[in-house]
Amino acid sequence: MKLTWVQIFRLGLVQMCLGAVVVLTTSTLNRLMVVELALPAVVPGALVALHYGIQITRPNWGFRSDTKGNRTAFILGGMAALAAGGFLAALGVVIAGVAGLLLSVLAYALIGLGAGASGTSLLALLATATAPHRRAAAATITWLMMIAGIAVTAGVVGGMLSPYSPALLLKIVAVVTLGAVTLTTLAVWGIERRVIAEREAEAAPFRQGMAEIWAEPEARAFTMFIFLSMTAYFLQELILEPYAGLVFAMTPGESTQLSGAQHGGVFAGMLLVGIAATGLKIGSLRMWVTGGCLGSALSLVAVALLGQAGAGLVPAVVSLGFFNGVFAVAAIGSMMALAGRGRGAREGTRMGLWGAAQAVAAGFGGLLGAAAVDALRLWLPPREAFGAVFMAEAGLFVIAALMAARIIEGRRPPVAAQLVPGE
Repeated sequence: MKLTWVQIFRLGLVQMCLGAVVVLTTSTLNRLMVVELALPAVVPGALVALHYGIQITRPNWGFRSDTKGNRTAFILGGMAALAAGGFLAALGVVIAGVAGLLLSVLAYALIGLGAGASGTSLLALLATATAPHRRAAAATITWLMMIAGIAVTAGVVGGMLSPYSPALLLKIVAVVTLGAVTLTTLAVWGIERRVIAEREAEAAPFRQGMAEIWAEPEARAFTMFIFLSMTAYFLQELILEPYAGLVFAMTPGESTQLSGAQHGGVFAGMLLVGIAATGLKIGSLRMWVTGGCLGSALSLVAVALLGQAGAGLVPAVVSLGFFNGVFAVAAIGSMMALAGRGRGAREGTRMGLWGAAQAVAAGFGGLLGAAAVDALRLWLPPREAFGAVFMAEAGLFVIAALMAARIIEGRRPPVAAQLVPGE
């Protein structure tokens, strides 16, 4: 039998747990390092880049899921590693100093391994065990649930973290990480052995499989687009909350809630595309991708200019999240449409390749944004330094829109989007 709606929803809970743990490390802990501990932004930038960089192993996870199956163990083991890394990262912030930094390196390495193993294996299970007529809806459900997990966790944790104290931080992170492992175990337990999953009949060495995919012109071009667009997407990830704290004087709780508001905008943008493009057949994937990129660029210009006024940041950040959601879901919809082309039965490998490009771009973009802010703050006041980086990011989104107009087909999308998580 194939996955039922209840089982699809249960697997969506795993995506929600992934998002809930990752958002703590990329938003709350990042802000605490830069503002409360007064560390250079490049320090958390390098740590987050480490966790994304480790996810370059995603193609290997995808290839294994194409050829071997047995995904439940990878999902559970990956979530356990992710949760352990999340708690150790919080502990590293509390300890501070050289010992805290060394602990953080270990923590973010675990986060990268956990997210790669759990996220890729979950997607492989969904892709191979869902009936064809349910795949579009299953993809939308699980993507929505992950964004909801990010937004709700950021909002709730932000409210609970005021007033901030190290002991309170550890208590909150412990609850979130243990809850994620428990819920993931309950959600995924027994599903894989009850369903019939399609498996790759022709086993081949990993390098041969990757070479076959890279020889496809569409796959190569789309990999380059994913890298460029996701670099733009993640350039602000590690500097937005420090910007809110240094320029708009927001507290740790308020800036974490700002992250929740941003991801609420992502949720709304993605939902709009899901309803309009898939349900009402309005527009093409190319139109939604380019529109999302250009809207993101305009929102970033607003975020930069509002720093001069010192007020009005929240609406601009929600707008940025909204257009990010429009862009991301349409881009990943294009990814799913391309995943089934070329050599057959290599969907997992293609998704792994593009997931790795997304993860590497996320780490590179986050680190580049943090390093650029640190360098500019040597000569400029904080509001001008941050504003210059936001304006540069807007430029990258414009370039990504032009690139999308050339390489993404203009036909209406036949399927909904599916996330390849890189957090």
